[in-house]
Amino acid sequence: MNRDIVCWWSGGITSAVACKKAIEIYGKERCRVVMIDTHNEHEDTYRFKVDCSEWYGIEIETISGIGDKYSKIQDVWEKYKSLNVAHGAICSTELKRSVREAWQRDNEFTHQVFGFEFEKKEFNRGLSLTMNHPAAKPIYPLLMYGLNKKDCIKIVQDAGLKIPIMYEMGFKNNNCFGTGCVQGGIGYWQKMKRDFPDKFEEMSNVEHKLTAMRGKPVTMLKDQSKAAKESGRTLVFLRKHPDYPEYKCLDDMPERKVQPLFECNGFCGTNDLNERTETEGQINFQFD
Repeated sequence: MNRDIVCWWSGGITSAVACKKAIEIYGKERCRVVMIDTHNEHEDTYRFKVDCSEWYGIEIETISGIGDKYSKIQDVWEKYKSLNVAHGAICSTELKRSVREAWQRDNEFTHQVFGFEFEKKEFNRGLSLTMNHPAAKPIYPLLMYGLNKKDCIKIVQDAGLKIPIMYEMGFKNNNCFGTGCVQGGIGYWQKMKRDFPDKFEEMSNVEHKLTAMRGKPVTMLKDQSKAAKESGRTLVFLRKHPDYPEYKCLDDMPERKVQPLFECNGFCGTNDLNERTETEGQINFQFD
């Protein structure tokens, strides 16, 4: 089968190196490198895409869920009147996972390459994906080579490539800078408020708009403190909501570090064997 190894390139460091390793293993003639574009990425992601394409000696193909049912990521949030649901970010499900699964149904392949890095939670994530989604025929070059994110950054830099600018700005992933990532957590959004106040205000407005549409609070964040749980008011707005003054906003939360996030690589929700991370614990997952 020609070009039967599909390498998913997300724009992050780990997926970039996973694609490179797959090409080294199987050869350029067997590999396809594919990006699922949300049209919500930092513009530097597309510079990195060109650099990686030259590094691989293979053009990186692009597919997208934008332009069919949705014209922009905000359309997803408004359709569902939600930002996160029980199995993850609704935008990732609609604009990454569903797009990848549709591609999977329409194309032949021997394996799909995912950039899960060499650490315990990613081992579990790979195990979950392999056990629960065998039709994907997934493989994990970074797990095989024992490469973590720090190793991947060094590999990219040693190859003469400039890493995506979001890492240089202090973020731990290269996800959805256009709006900011809805699964970023408290530390991430505190940094967004400090460094990119316009984006923070836009997402504050999104929360308030969805709250009005839904008729009850829609937030990205929640407070896991004992007091918040006892009061039943765990939801945290980015900006104080005048109709729900009993709920906290980001200004009421203690300072947190920016935490690593799962890369949006077309298979969100494959972390069911992991304990919840600190960042996930700060996210408001809606169950209805």
